[in-house]
Amino acid sequence: MTLWVLVAATALGCYLEKVAGYLVPADVLARPRVRRVVELLPVALLAALVVVQAVADGRRWDFDGPRLAGVAAGALAVWRRAPFLVVVLAAAATAALLRLLG
Repeated sequence: MTLWVLVAATALGCYLEKVAGYLVPADVLARPRVRRVVELLPVALLAALVVVQAVADGRRWDFDGPRLAGVAAGALAVWRRAPFLVVVLAAAATAALLRLLG
């Protein structure tokens, strides 16, 4: 029962956060500093997720060479403006090849 209460509370919290986003006045979002933060926030959150997935394994740090090389290959492909599928394939192929060799 406690798990379902937690799930319901989380769902309600997410819904209220989304509603709060719609209730923010347009003049607040028009401020240059707020607009800059709103533009960069998704990038920062995605970068944080990538870093956690790249160097963490469960509850401990794991600086796995092939995994980090795959992330680096993906970052290089993004920097070269490759399509998303190419980025994913480059990262996966790099990690798989290094795991196969070592």
